[in-house]
Amino acid sequence: KGKKRGQKEQYPQPNVHQGYPTETLVRFLKAREWHVTNAHKMLVDCLNWRIQNEIDSILEKPIIPVDLYRSIRESQLVGLSGYSKEGVPVFAFGVGQSTYDKASVHYYVQSHIQINEYRDRIILPMATKKFRRPITTCIKVLDMTGLKLSALSLLKILTAISAVDELNYPEKAETYYIVNAPYIFSACWKVVKPLLQERTRKKVHVLSGRGKDELLKIMDHLSIPHFCRREGSSKASLSSVDDCFSLDHPFHQELYHYIEQQALNQELIKQGSLHVDIPDQDPDDAMIVEVIQAEFHKLGEQNGSADGDHK
Repeated sequence: KGKKRGQKEQYPQPNVHQGYPTETLVRFLKAREWHVTNAHKMLVDCLNWRIQNEIDSILEKPIIPVDLYRSIRESQLVGLSGYSKEGVPVFAFGVGQSTYDKASVHYYVQSHIQINEYRDRIILPMATKKFRRPITTCIKVLDMTGLKLSALSLLKILTAISAVDELNYPEKAETYYIVNAPYIFSACWKVVKPLLQERTRKKVHVLSGRGKDELLKIMDHLSIPHFCRREGSSKASLSSVDDCFSLDHPFHQELYHYIEQQALNQELIKQGSLHVDIPDQDPDDAMIVEVIQAEFHKLGEQNGSADGDHK
């Protein structure tokens, strides 16, 4: 209204859309099955969440001291392993071996959001520039090595992180590749899969074993996460620079130094975690969590005392 001819439309919240408002609106519409009213509410709720929790300044708040951050990286396994042949960032997650037991839930949520924001503000724009086309999503490779029934105790923190992603970073993953899936995952996947929206189901690919051959079709060898490349599960032969979960990996070094520099610029360095409000889950997602819990309990009963390999 009142805009001069030829004047460029100004969109608020550049940290949400990174100069691609149409693609952003489509993501929210997809997440709400193209229901405009629901998508609008979701977007407004997301913007309010960002304002109330000062998400735009979260990359100015380092987790210190560095030893605490290192212990978070060792217990919340995530990293950028490389890029697909089409330039899409490949993020790796050590689902089965993340313990989330070295810090409070607030630190883990803060760290997760910082990685999301760094991805959206730095990684994706760099990929867009390099490949000369809008790159606004990523590929996620989930390593299920070590997944056990005891993971049930982590469901609360995983649900909190999942709610943050589903409601505030919708449709950011274009594909999920599951690798090294043990029996317990297969059993849960069998009951969860029918409950997912078809759109989500199509994104999830459960690969055989380490999935290396399948992943090589879409990315080069150096971009494949370390847990897909190596034989066996031993970390002994793995350099910390090759391990994309390690704080010594170039991605985590760049991320940590970027946040430190932003804090220095704002003179904001101080200890303490950032308390971010965890949005309430969608009812459909809450139902899926209940189904997973029930399946875990069932598997536990089948295994008697839950000792042995499936514990």
